[in-house]
Amino acid sequence: MREDIVIIGGGLAGSEAAWQAANRGAKVTLYEMRPKEMTKAHKTDGLAELVCSNSLGSSDLEHAPGILKEEMRRLGSLIIASAEQAKVPAGSALAVDREQFSTTVTRALECHPNVRIIREEITRVPGDCICVVATGPLTSDKLSESIRAVTQSQHLYFYDAISPIIDADSIDMDVVFRASRYDADSDDYLNCPMTEEQYNAFYEALITAEKVQPKPFEQIPYFEACIPIEVMAERGRRTMQFGPLKPVGLIDPRTGRQPAAVVQLRAENIHRTCYNMVGFQTKLTYPEQKRVFRLIPGLERAEFLRYGSLHRNTFINSPKLLTTTLQFKARPTLFFAGQLVGVEGYTESAAMGGLAGINATRVLRGEPPVTPPPTTAHGALIAHITSSDSRCFQPMNTNFGLFPPLPRSPKDKASKRQLIAQRALEDFDSWKTKFGLS
Repeated sequence: MREDIVIIGGGLAGSEAAWQAANRGAKVTLYEMRPKEMTKAHKTDGLAELVCSNSLGSSDLEHAPGILKEEMRRLGSLIIASAEQAKVPAGSALAVDREQFSTTVTRALECHPNVRIIREEITRVPGDCICVVATGPLTSDKLSESIRAVTQSQHLYFYDAISPIIDADSIDMDVVFRASRYDADSDDYLNCPMTEEQYNAFYEALITAEKVQPKPFEQIPYFEACIPIEVMAERGRRTMQFGPLKPVGLIDPRTGRQPAAVVQLRAENIHRTCYNMVGFQTKLTYPEQKRVFRLIPGLERAEFLRYGSLHRNTFINSPKLLTTTLQFKARPTLFFAGQLVGVEGYTESAAMGGLAGINATRVLRGEPPVTPPPTTAHGALIAHITSSDSRCFQPMNTNFGLFPPLPRSPKDKASKRQLIAQRALEDFDSWKTKFGLS
């Protein structure tokens, strides 16, 4: 075995993994194929180049991404430190000057005595070393083929066919009813019943709503299993009523009748703190999703923990393939990190890279890898990507719906979130101290 840790990918996750490992004394070889081989989204050869938004999300502890950032800060995160140096005015959000941010990350790793950066494409997953694969959503075709072979998967997932996720506390339980289609003894779904008039209003709003225009490299055909809800609506006024909105087998207990249409919500976690809108993958813009989907009975005040989307992506089936330490189950010396493991967002990707770098170093030293408590933002994300149903696994950003419920939860949302943040940081500090993580 090689004595260095090999990290493939110089994005946010790979850069954070390299930094965390190198700062813990490990020798790191970081491979980045740019500028020899460019992607269709990147423009520079800089490490941690931001190709979409320049915002890393909220830094406020009243928001889940803020808790994650604070945990990363307490681990000495390069990504968070660099973002704060390159910060531009954006209210409570941590937005950055793209060029300055990438330059800061690049220089920090180039100057680190334990980091060697090699600018060449890796086309196969190496087996002679401890390796972190952090190549992101635009993983090259050759490396994708290698990952398929290593994981013995028929395919990687190349599309985010994502439906919105809603905070359970924002659903009007006086309107929706619990039931599973045809099964009187099951209450697995929340059902939003629609009258004919309500369905028609929703249909008209849906087909006229503004949509996100795909980038050139995202010009991809739809799978029939993940057609955007608005595309389905365009096929005819009644099409949705024979698809995800079909009311057959569902009786509204308040009326004793079958509704004209039903939108089903499926619990996203065991705590039933957040719900997925079944069949509602969409290309609507975020403001339009909020406007149109709030026309659905019971969702008038819905708080969206994640908006729907459909875009090109590459991620593995983490619940089936990974342990809670981000190790590949069949090869403990192989780690995956970043968006490849099924997280959404810059901060989330970097956080998973940091954990992979820490655990790769521990394995190199013969120490057991570690997992943050599920009450922390890191741990809540890990729990999602490793314990979700592997049959319908989809990427997720950090949100309060992923955190375990409080033993005694106040009704006031602000107080509830404050207590979740307090518990998360206290448990994170205890975990750090227990394992000597600085």
